[in-house]
Amino acid sequence: MLQIPKDTLRYYDRIGLVSPSRRENRYRRYSKTDVVDLMNIQMMQVAGFTLEEMKGKFNFRRMEDIDPTYCGEAASFLDAKQAEIRRKIEHLEQISQLLGKAAETLRNFNPESDRRLAEMVREIYRSMRGHDPVMGEEGCNAHQD
Repeated sequence: MLQIPKDTLRYYDRIGLVSPSRRENRYRRYSKTDVVDLMNIQMMQVAGFTLEEMKGKFNFRRMEDIDPTYCGEAASFLDAKQAEIRRKIEHLEQISQLLGKAAETLRNFNPESDRRLAEMVREIYRSMRGHDPVMGEEGCNAHQD
């Protein structure tokens, strides 16, 4: 139904992420609740959560026996994960702009467009690393063969 490979389902069962009931023949029987849990797992994987994070931070059981302290901790964890994803999105936006600028530079190559592209690369590098790369006045040209 969810197109999850059988081996993956067995693994989730083995690590305790999902615990379907068993029939007399030992076949796993997934309830509607189990299917919802599996959907949650798939969505969280797309969001970048590891199985360890899911197992450690989230109990996919129903809300009737949930501890309010757990809710606060889980919410804080989700906030941190959301902030991490936003940083990744900002970084990918910068890379997308860089790729567009590189394509534009190659289409209309001239020293000024090349200089602007190099500055954009340095700016992205600064935002990623927190500092400028160490380069002499000659820049990269001194290392050409």
